[in-house]
Amino acid sequence: MSLVGDVAALLQSDTRLSSVEITASSDRVEIRGQGARVVAVPCEALADHAQLLDDLAAGQIGLLLLGRAPSALSERLKVGAAIALVEDTRNVDALFLAVDSLLERVELKQSAAGRTKLVSRYRYELSELIEIARAITQERDLNRLLGLVLEKSRFITGADAGSIYVIEGDAPDITKRSLRFKLSQNDSLDFKSSEFVIPVSNRSIAGASVIGRKPINIADVYKLDPTASYTFDGSFDRRMGYRTRSVLVMPMISAQDEVIGVIQLINKKLHPERRLRGAEHADQEVVSFDERSEELLATLAAQAGIALENALLYDEIRRIFEGFVRASVQAIEQRDPTTSGHSLRVSVLSCTLAKAVDRAEDGKYRDARFSRRDIQELEYASLLHDFGKIGVREQVLVKAKKLYPDQVSAIRARMDFALKAAEVDALQRKLALVREGADGIEIQRADEQFEHRRDELLQAWKVIEGANEPTVLAEGDFSRITEIGSMTYVGLDGQPQTLLTPAEVIALQVTRGSLTDHEINEIRSHVVHTYNFLARIPWGKSMAHVPKIAGAHHERLNGNGYPHGLRDEDIPLQSKIMTIADIYDALTARDRPYKRALPAERALQILSFEVKDGHVDGELVRIFQEAEVFRSTEGDLKY
Repeated sequence: MSLVGDVAALLQSDTRLSSVEITASSDRVEIRGQGARVVAVPCEALADHAQLLDDLAAGQIGLLLLGRAPSALSERLKVGAAIALVEDTRNVDALFLAVDSLLERVELKQSAAGRTKLVSRYRYELSELIEIARAITQERDLNRLLGLVLEKSRFITGADAGSIYVIEGDAPDITKRSLRFKLSQNDSLDFKSSEFVIPVSNRSIAGASVIGRKPINIADVYKLDPTASYTFDGSFDRRMGYRTRSVLVMPMISAQDEVIGVIQLINKKLHPERRLRGAEHADQEVVSFDERSEELLATLAAQAGIALENALLYDEIRRIFEGFVRASVQAIEQRDPTTSGHSLRVSVLSCTLAKAVDRAEDGKYRDARFSRRDIQELEYASLLHDFGKIGVREQVLVKAKKLYPDQVSAIRARMDFALKAAEVDALQRKLALVREGADGIEIQRADEQFEHRRDELLQAWKVIEGANEPTVLAEGDFSRITEIGSMTYVGLDGQPQTLLTPAEVIALQVTRGSLTDHEINEIRSHVVHTYNFLARIPWGKSMAHVPKIAGAHHERLNGNGYPHGLRDEDIPLQSKIMTIADIYDALTARDRPYKRALPAERALQILSFEVKDGHVDGELVRIFQEAEVFRSTEGDLKY
């Protein structure tokens, strides 16, 4: 019998090794026990077992050398490897001690390696959970947060697909609320999902998890426990050719100890990087979610629940604030219905232009970038840019003509009184002439004087009516208004009164538009009022520039703007953007009764003139035109 056979026989006959498995081949003896493996080979045959040396170096086996060791053997073996040498291969005790010692050493090595691997895995998982926690706690946008939570949940568990539900309603009874399907993700299928609502009930897996406030782990949804209250709807699988198998559902619980959402993971994969190709491949690749996956998802869900609660609260506060902003804008615009919708259109135009600037690849704004919060800051500033009009008299805001209606009525009353007074005066003179026995020529002269006065007053009224229109004052009318303003009539007190007050003369002599210099300054003061009002609001860091942006939308690059006469380098980029939007909408608005709306082509031409005059930024106007930003307000807009 060979050396290998003799050693195998001795080991198999040793009752002390009855608990281990001993097998022999032509060139080796293998001993397996307690999860360890020892291989015994003759020393002279070691050169033929290169793979054994690799396994030995890797700590996978213990090596028992039989016979006399060759010279320089130690140079071929890794220091610290599980090796034993038995020269007297007929000594059963020596063989037993060597085998027992090697099995123990290999087991310890493997146990240590396993612990090291486990520690490394835990460290990796902890690192991932920390990174995930950091990411989800920093996200405030609800939809992005849900997408991030689902993505990371699938990542740490190796899930192929998943979905997220959010609880809606505030009824004390959870079953009176509903679950809104928000989004889904699937590595193996490309499809678009849409939101829908289902009741919170035990008939759905997600609903049962909410009511039970605990996870539900299903190995195969097509083999549900008959006692389960929920069922699985396989219509998606049939429609898309997918195979849902393992499912893990985890409720998200808020800091107030309320279930506010559900994470539902589908199909844990042996190889997460692989896509599932049909039902047969899914049966081979998909496994059940193990205990560790459930632990990891529970940890993430606890963090996600608090983050989701914060995001929901943030979203609620944001919606409340946006509602307040829009209600404020509408309240202001109700004072001046002729500009209704102006602030919203300016907001849309400004944000659209800012996004176009952000995309610019050349020009002086190629490095300009607008984050989501920058855009939101500009949106609020644009919506509220005219809020200061609350400090402007309403009659000035809605003044369509040079004179206010009450002024027109007062002038008309004076004209009527002057005409009636002239008529009475003519009748009194005629009566006196008759009493004095004057001839008909004298009486006719009195009639002619009255007619002259009447024609004079009627002509003056026509001039006043024409001058009252908010158009360019006709040549010669300026001095004519002065003449009319100096015309007098005798009042009830017998004293001479002018037909026009000094304020009415100033108003009628406005050469363009309907506002006097004083009223223009009052209108312009709205920018100061806007800044002062907005500066009182605690906008926080992300919106800190709203007052400054809104307060500079009437500044001009050449320093001729108002209220501070800022020059190009001192005007915020967002304000320059808003200025262009404000001018364009004022030119093209169709709801101004005092002027006709200009077509887009003409408005763009006027903007180019504004560039030449040094009022607005030429590069921004170029982007505004090339990106067709002006088309963003062509449809119906609603607050």
